[in-house]
Amino acid sequence: MTSVLSRLVLACMLLPCLWMAADAQAVSFPELNSAIPGHQDVTYLDLARMIVPDLAAGDDGFYKGSAPIEMRHILGGDEGGSPPETINLPNAAVLSIKAGGRERLTMLFDLGQAQDSAEGFAVLALYDLSGKPRLLDAVNVGTDQSSYFRDPGKLALGPGDDALITMSTHFNSNQGYVSTILVVVRDDRFEPIDQIDTFDENVCAYRRTQDLSFQTPGDEKPYAAIRATVTDATVPSGENCEEPPPEAASRDISVTYRWDKAKSRYAKDSDAFEKLAAENAERF
Repeated sequence: MTSVLSRLVLACMLLPCLWMAADAQAVSFPELNSAIPGHQDVTYLDLARMIVPDLAAGDDGFYKGSAPIEMRHILGGDEGGSPPETINLPNAAVLSIKAGGRERLTMLFDLGQAQDSAEGFAVLALYDLSGKPRLLDAVNVGTDQSSYFRDPGKLALGPGDDALITMSTHFNSNQGYVSTILVVVRDDRFEPIDQIDTFDENVCAYRRTQDLSFQTPGDEKPYAAIRATVTDATVPSGENCEEPPPEAASRDISVTYRWDKAKSRYAKDSDAFEKLAAENAERF
């Protein structure tokens, strides 16, 4: 129950971001037992049961189940935590995208975390609703305690393709940790573009934030370039603190990802985000 309450607290803290995403990119949080538009005989719960087969409504408003189906982590290898023994799912995020010129539906299920795991288990699922609903792919995108679609949720890479943006995060009294994953869909399978880690700090003498934004400049084919920018800003508080305040400062750290046709994947033009992550690690 503690993990469920912590997820709800984090969700409340992130509501402004989530509402912005819902308005701009049609991220929604429908009742799981509601019918899917255009498929009145199919509910979102039917889609969720393709991930957690025994998922069922509980008396407390949560949907409960046991183990999800087997799946890989989006980052590969041994990444990712384990799901809890009992899943308590309040809802799921829903986002329609285009992939390979086709309409697809994605859902993000934050299933919580195992008792001995520092990372949550969050499922990003891809569905084809053109006929009888089919699960095309599912991956674990959890890299921290709680996971969401990150504003703006998706980026148009062309007229028939979108990239997805997920985030995993946790907070303590004065620090916020966020891991963002860029994902592309190819041949109806999720493929990672990159993981970007940012770190916010709010202490007596100053506040330091690292805001992440995205642009898709140009119209390269088959996929547009993606420019990601972290604005690293330090603002003194003006309070009388034991430690001296730093000077106000702001810098932009940018990386551009372009499609590498020979390697059939996105390639980045620098390791600036890896260097930023190393700098941040020294402040933890």
